Amino acid sequence: MSNDPLAIIFVSNGPGELATWVKPLAKELHKQIALRPEVKTSSISLNLVLVPCPNATGNENLVAKKWFQFENIIKAKNFWELLIKPKKFGSWPSKGLVIFLGGDQFWSVLLSARLGYLHMTYAEWIARWPFWNDRIVAMSDSIVKKLPRQIQNRCSVIGDLTADLTETAKIDNPLPSGKWIALMPGSKSTKLKIGIPFFLDVADKISKSMPNCKFLIPLAPTTNIDEIKYFGSGKNPISKQYKSGVKSINRAKNKEARGILITNNSTIILVQEEHPAYSDLSQCDIALTTVGANTAELGSLNIPMIVVVPTQHIIVMDAWDGLLGLIARLPILKWCLGLLISFVKLRKKGFMAWPNISAKRMIVPERIGHITTTQIAEETIDWLSSPSRLAGQKKDLQALRGEKGATKKFCQEIINLLEENKLLS
Repeated sequence: MSNDPLAIIFVSNGPGELATWVKPLAKELHKQIALRPEVKTSSISLNLVLVPCPNATGNENLVAKKWFQFENIIKAKNFWELLIKPKKFGSWPSKGLVIFLGGDQFWSVLLSARLGYLHMTYAEWIARWPFWNDRIVAMSDSIVKKLPRQIQNRCSVIGDLTADLTETAKIDNPLPSGKWIALMPGSKSTKLKIGIPFFLDVADKISKSMPNCKFLIPLAPTTNIDEIKYFGSGKNPISKQYKSGVKSINRAKNKEARGILITNNSTIILVQEEHPAYSDLSQCDIALTTVGANTAELGSLNIPMIVVVPTQHIIVMDAWDGLLGLIARLPILKWCLGLLISFVKLRKKGFMAWPNISAKRMIVPERIGHITTTQIAEETIDWLSSPSRLAGQKKDLQALRGEKGATKKFCQEIINLLEENKLLS
């Protein structure tokens, strides 16, 4: 290995990408290369740069710090300053590699150009700036076909990074017996504001009709019990539109235990604060979830799901991405543009759940519109009452999942690129 200083920089954005792409790849890279901060004598540093993203929570840097994988973590709010004055955030080596792992691909292009580093992109659906990449690692062959012929040799197909999640889903703390429903209201306040009161009301209705059902909320890494309590209380204006709410909520007493939430109608819901909660999730019969990266996680774990987007609260659904989403969050224009943008996006032909996007057909139900908690409760009960339907959705999800080993292949591509450019020896 060369003794010259070398920086490897992961560029990412929101909680889903951090959990499913960044963390597993960082861990695997530490296994294959001697990296700081774990190896104090190493000349290679692994760094994380977070980029501006409307789907981020603002707490991603705190989550990543707990992993002890990175030498430096740059907050999203400091990204532009990093581009202008990189030395303000550390002494960056003259050589390095920037790797895109979430967000807008242009941000990693800018950063690699500014620092004069090699550039690599993980392309889940498309590589948007192919000529600016020294190497593209792709989820599927279809991505290679979209590339200009002259640079297709820069692209390697490694598979779906989320396919490796099943390896971490070993059941080490069994849930009590019964039919389990996972409630996944979201990872940021704009989704929790709607998801918490809506899903609590659904849980109450299911519990009343099907008393043997049990419920679990696996907390996203960027949220906490205090937020669940707040959005399930009268302080959340949307909560007042539903009969349910949080009567009490207690943290887990020890690492092996789970927190307990009791609704206003006395439905008991377990709360898993440890992340990732793949062990608990893999024991659930079905999940009720918002849109987002969590649908990819559930799909990789082969957990049947119903995707829920209640548009009667569309004015506060300002979690859309892209430039229009940013405009919709401007206070003066929010009411008119927010409604128009969300309406257009929802009416646009296409799917919102990752399994459906990947399959290009409806595998998991997407309930979008002026939907009620009674409708979702009844549909959930119908699914739970039909084991063959659940088994069919699980089979479809399993068929979508790529071969395992994408994370290790990705690491090898990183090593190969560094060696080809004589940055590793």
